[in-house]
Amino acid sequence: MSESFRILVLPGDGIGPEVMEQAVRVLKQIETYAGVKFELEYALAGGCAIDAHGTPLLDETMERARASHAVLFGSVGGPKWEGLGFDLRPEIAILRLRKELNLFANLRPATLFDPLIEASTLKPEVIGGLDLMIVRECAGGLYFGEPRGIETTASGKRGYNTETYSTEEIERVGRVAFTLARGRRNEVCSVEKANVTESGLVWREVMTALHAREFADVKLRHMYADNCAMQLVRAPKQFDVIVTGNMFGDILSDLASMLTGSLGMLPSATIGATQAERFNPAVYEPIHGSAPDIAGKGLANPMAQILSLGMMLRLSLGMPKEAALVEQACIDALAAGARTPDLGGTLNTTQVGDAVIAHLERITAVPA
Repeated sequence: MSESFRILVLPGDGIGPEVMEQAVRVLKQIETYAGVKFELEYALAGGCAIDAHGTPLLDETMERARASHAVLFGSVGGPKWEGLGFDLRPEIAILRLRKELNLFANLRPATLFDPLIEASTLKPEVIGGLDLMIVRECAGGLYFGEPRGIETTASGKRGYNTETYSTEEIERVGRVAFTLARGRRNEVCSVEKANVTESGLVWREVMTALHAREFADVKLRHMYADNCAMQLVRAPKQFDVIVTGNMFGDILSDLASMLTGSLGMLPSATIGATQAERFNPAVYEPIHGSAPDIAGKGLANPMAQILSLGMMLRLSLGMPKEAALVEQACIDALAAGARTPDLGGTLNTTQVGDAVIAHLERITAVPA
């Protein structure tokens, strides 16, 4: 009997449904090739869920996520919902998934595929061969710290948030970073602002102690966040794994994404603790936004969503061979000129999906 996996699909808003459609097509191709069964369940999340149900994520959908091996998540949000209260933002859907599934590490690879070396704004000699991983703590820090709020004072409004990190929060994301580095080039750069923030100082102290105690075989260095941003543009290939807090990770990963030529190329995984060497459940999503200005026009690049699916195969489903095949099919399609307008091409979203599937069929074909 073939292995079966439960996948919750949340297409989201804007271009989310159209790029998700292409990713699901690729997943079905893998299902046929690998002889496994993907049980796909669809639900609403984000702005579309607000429109239909008055909430960004139904409790029922949350329960379905808990019962899944993995969640494929599309982009959410848009101007339509910007006037709603803070607790009704479409983005609450992904924040709730992370919090209630206990997902604390967001993995954002920035890999420059050879066919796209000219698409980057940096010189080929600076960017060629780029392969770095940003591990962003995503369940704490400034985005979740208390107290937080908006108050009215005699001089006007005052908004406030609290940056806070505990030893436990830092150690668990640090372990993810060090473990990943052992399977890569064995180097970790820990990023904070220990020179001006107490939370940054604690981050540096805890990372240093964890390294000495459990990961002395991995090279560790520390860097301030502002310097890291500069170094990512100056000499990005110096980095292997970068580990940092929630806010700095949010900013630095978007910066790193543009080194590869397009935000439409970058996948991500949000993971928690392993279960039998697999991350179940975990959430996989592209890092680009919902781009409502181009929704429905066939202009969206589906590569990031497809590559997110590849990360899901590797990390949550224990299918590294199939993950590599998906990634190679994307590279081959790009090399053959399958590109949407963000990469200077003329193909539409479906045509790029067709190209990826065609190359996947070619490299998975059994020789006669």
